[in-house]
Amino acid sequence: MILVTGATGNIGSALLKELHARGVGPLRGLTRDAARAVFPEGVETVEGDFAEPASLKRVLEGVHSLFLVSRLGSDAVILEAARRAGVEHVVLVSSITVQTHPHLGPAGENLAVEQLLKASGMAWTILRPTQFASNTLMWAASIRDHETVHAPYAETALPTIHPADIASVARVALTEPGHHGRTYAVTGPERVTARQQVEAIAAALGREVPFAEISRGQARAQMAAVFGPEAADAVLDVTGGDVNDELLMVRDTVSQVTGTPARLFQQWASENAHAFR
Repeated sequence: MILVTGATGNIGSALLKELHARGVGPLRGLTRDAARAVFPEGVETVEGDFAEPASLKRVLEGVHSLFLVSRLGSDAVILEAARRAGVEHVVLVSSITVQTHPHLGPAGENLAVEQLLKASGMAWTILRPTQFASNTLMWAASIRDHETVHAPYAETALPTIHPADIASVARVALTEPGHHGRTYAVTGPERVTARQQVEAIAAALGREVPFAEISRGQARAQMAAVFGPEAADAVLDVTGGDVNDELLMVRDTVSQVTGTPARLFQQWASENAHAFR
């Protein structure tokens, strides 16, 4: 049994589809609302919340391998429950900021989860993806309303990754030998700027999408109101304010692990154009 957490999210949903398409099973998808979850036929839907420890035993019963998106609850409690349930292998989604920006608060939190997993006694594989292509969904409302997209650091190009590529690496790590004890930095196949992302979305929509660069201060004010000032500063640092060669590096991890080239941002934009219409 493979349990996929975050099963309705960008990575988890793609992972379930890949596993199912290859005949891997049995599969279990964790969701907070089973009535709204749409999983491939044959995937067991389990309703639960890792933020509620009482649900852990039932969710983890019979599970051999666990795909874990961190901070769905207390990671220390989740990992201990997984160990007690007999889980043998955990594939954890962390962040590339653990190695590129270790001084930032969110990076430290991800590193702490990685260390908990390594100390758990279970086999582990850690994925450290860079910026998600799906982060651009934060512009969806503006684009649907034919408004201007505003973003800072318009010309900073990062190796943005398609979430399905993270899922593909996870699928291999879960089902093929040779990936226990490995940490993979995962990026897209090329660097792409915010301006180029908007242009790709516009091309997928078949119409112009206006774009304007704003200052860090303007972006921080908007983000801090939603996420708080510390989180806003962390996001802005890793999207252009404090970039370094490690963050900008394009890696071939996806092709090396899966045998298939990583997907371009343009593909993600085409597949998700409906979200911007």
